[in-house]
Amino acid sequence: MTLIKSYYNFFFSPRRSLAKKLKPILGFVPSNMALFQQAFFHKSNNNNQDSTGPKVHQNNERLEYLGDALLSTIVAEYLFKKYPNSDEGFLTKMRAKIVKRKTLNDIGDRMGLDMLLLEYNSTKLSKSMMGNALEALVGAVYLEKGYDITRRFVVNRILRAYLDIHKLEKKDDNFKSQLLEWCQKNGLEISYEVLDRFKVDKRDRFKVAVLVDGAKMGEAEEFNKKSAEQIASRIALSRIHSEEISAGQNG
Repeated sequence: MTLIKSYYNFFFSPRRSLAKKLKPILGFVPSNMALFQQAFFHKSNNNNQDSTGPKVHQNNERLEYLGDALLSTIVAEYLFKKYPNSDEGFLTKMRAKIVKRKTLNDIGDRMGLDMLLLEYNSTKLSKSMMGNALEALVGAVYLEKGYDITRRFVVNRILRAYLDIHKLEKKDDNFKSQLLEWCQKNGLEISYEVLDRFKVDKRDRFKVAVLVDGAKMGEAEEFNKKSAEQIASRIALSRIHSEEISAGQNG
């Protein structure tokens, strides 16, 4: 029955255009097209009426939640087997690098998920929507195919296809962690403050500042609060680095 549904979806279904776009991404044609279509409906979308199918009442947040948990588990297992002699600290840092928002955003963009998001959303796309859709897609694969096929999809069509794992080992762009380490080393307090929260294209946008011992050292805006904190931390680190160089030259 599943094969028949997949055949119908690819050649005759009103959603056959989506089926044809998903096949090279997934490696198969879904049988439950409504589920996979839902993976690309962002919460800011104000037009849930698909001209080729029934009204969709949910956005992709629930699928994103499921996909996030699956990605964390699958990546942990993948790293555990790939690095048999590495300790828990290394594995934890590597997993964080892989499943963090920026990495998932970049992978979703390279997979071409922006074209699918444009088709089903009336709002302006942002990088964070790519990562959200990728997580939702993983959740949809799990609901249709189960854990084993989802694990193969994540490992073969995401990790091995779009990540240079050895390059990632040496990369450290967790600016919040770097700034925290610098502050701890110098006995300084660090905190983050939401300066403003407002709507842009029907979506929440955050303006965040990072404070070091009460002094504002960086400020940034993003649709995701954590992303804004990372950018603000990068700005703060750049400012600290410049001040240290200036102090060294004057000394």
